[in-house]
Amino acid sequence: MMFVLPPPPRYPSGPYQPSGFAGMVPIIETSNTLTTPTGPEWQFLVGEGTYVLKEDMHLATPPPHPSEAPIINPNPLATSPQPATAGTKLSLVSIDARPPPFLYKGPTEKTLSLGGTGSSIPDRNSTEGGVSSEDGQAASTSDIHTASLTPGSAPAFGEGNALLLPTPTKDVNKRKKPKNNVTKSNSSFISRVIVNESLSRRLTDRPSDGIYAFSNINRAFQWLDLSAPNKHDYLTKILFTKAHCLCHDVNKVTKGLSHIDVIMGFSTGEIIWWEPISQRYTRLNKNGVINNTPVSEITWIPGSENLFLAAHMDGSLVVYDKEKDDSQFNPEEEACMTDSDSGNSRKDGYSGTRIAIQKSVHSRNQKTNPVAAWKLSNQRVNAFAFSPDSRHLAVVCEDGTLRIIDYLREELLDIFHSYYGGLTCVCWTPDGKYVLTGGQDDLISIWSPVDSALVARCQGHESWVSALAFDPWRCDDRNYRFGSVGEDGRLCLWDFGVGMLHRPKHAVSPQRADSASLFSSRMRSNSGCDGDEGNTTILHPVEPRARIPMLPPVLTTVIDSHPACWLEFTEEAIVTSCKSGHVRTWNRPGRGVATLGA
Repeated sequence: MMFVLPPPPRYPSGPYQPSGFAGMVPIIETSNTLTTPTGPEWQFLVGEGTYVLKEDMHLATPPPHPSEAPIINPNPLATSPQPATAGTKLSLVSIDARPPPFLYKGPTEKTLSLGGTGSSIPDRNSTEGGVSSEDGQAASTSDIHTASLTPGSAPAFGEGNALLLPTPTKDVNKRKKPKNNVTKSNSSFISRVIVNESLSRRLTDRPSDGIYAFSNINRAFQWLDLSAPNKHDYLTKILFTKAHCLCHDVNKVTKGLSHIDVIMGFSTGEIIWWEPISQRYTRLNKNGVINNTPVSEITWIPGSENLFLAAHMDGSLVVYDKEKDDSQFNPEEEACMTDSDSGNSRKDGYSGTRIAIQKSVHSRNQKTNPVAAWKLSNQRVNAFAFSPDSRHLAVVCEDGTLRIIDYLREELLDIFHSYYGGLTCVCWTPDGKYVLTGGQDDLISIWSPVDSALVARCQGHESWVSALAFDPWRCDDRNYRFGSVGEDGRLCLWDFGVGMLHRPKHAVSPQRADSASLFSSRMRSNSGCDGDEGNTTILHPVEPRARIPMLPPVLTTVIDSHPACWLEFTEEAIVTSCKSGHVRTWNRPGRGVATLGA
């Protein structure tokens, strides 16, 4: 009797299935669907009340392109590399967001140092109102991050290099658009573009505070309007030929009624800058001329109109300018040029405790991309996050490290290690005091950069942690609420306070030391990345489990039979997604019908 392996799952992380092979029904691309499941399995109870599933929007997963050679007999134990995929990830953006009910106004001048544990506590925002508009729109954490920044709190990236100054723009409606029309493109990179026939009317009739959603799933990218009753009916859908869109980001600085800047990173290493209102696009890093490895994370540099940071799977971080052309990039030649410009000498090759600066942001060679390039690891960079004060960068890698970087100075400050396995996701607390990471050890770790220490671990997942996000509406100056989702299909909610965390013996009390002076002394004493200057980056050993507090979740529940891969908090709901394309909106307690996109 022959034993036949069962077919692989149909979510994007699995190998491609052939169309019509051996009598199988071909995978036919369908339209998005919107359902409203009910029942006790679609709600969960937390201390503040019951969260109830409002709706389940299923984004259609595109089949492989006909030109793509199918894998006839996928072997789950095969060691051959599989195409990079990332599941379903979204960005929620409101063009005219109302002032949300922040618990933080943003970092003050004194608390702008890393960790922000100064004696001054950010004041609460007394803004009242914060209620839903008639269309039930709400702010999201994406909008909060931008609005909470103190103007001028951090210098611009590359400040002092006149070659990086952007061209002044007098009228926001006359922002520079990408070069090519995506609907008329004859590029082999793009397979098909479907634009909603009533796009102009829908853009005109929608509320200005409504929420847009941009989503990447497999080789498709969708633009949705969550304020519309037919929110599952996309505004635009782009199908790429073979490349998978792994990540994307929306520029919060340049967004407006007539202009939205979106960047996408692909499994081929290429990047697309797309402006959805005009349906124009520009292709960057074409054919991998700068870096030919997949883009695992991509984000606009805070406060910048043109610059964005991309993490490539060869362990590199590369800064691009959306308006510059590409040219062949030779890290060795560029490193020599950078060293001669700055008068510094750097050792050749990558060091695990330093940043290999392949091109500095202060280089005089800024006619073409890249603007800057850094080599962090010989393994892939999985994720990164900018601090709320826009001064620091937290980066997690497949080698199990968390790196804290002063990206304005291009200096590596600290390296922490996971309990075991790689780290998969990272985020900062809204006040910048702590960094959270999730990893392949099924744990969430809470780090205090100002103390250079691990202060707690969180145990609740039964598989790898996929994404982390804070709930600003449930945080105050000493207590935090965050959520996590994982490969186990679970959603976990966590509460922690300052008193629950481990305080290292060498830590200085906030009442005894000003955080700005404490951090500046650390910068001078032990955070240099150039070995010739006698400074060494702090490399921290793994803390044993017995020494670090283990925090339990306030909620752990299975929300999907497929691996979950993304979540975000809005004023009215928790929004989650899974690798099979389900985007679920969970109403907060007492929100009733007036919820996200109602």
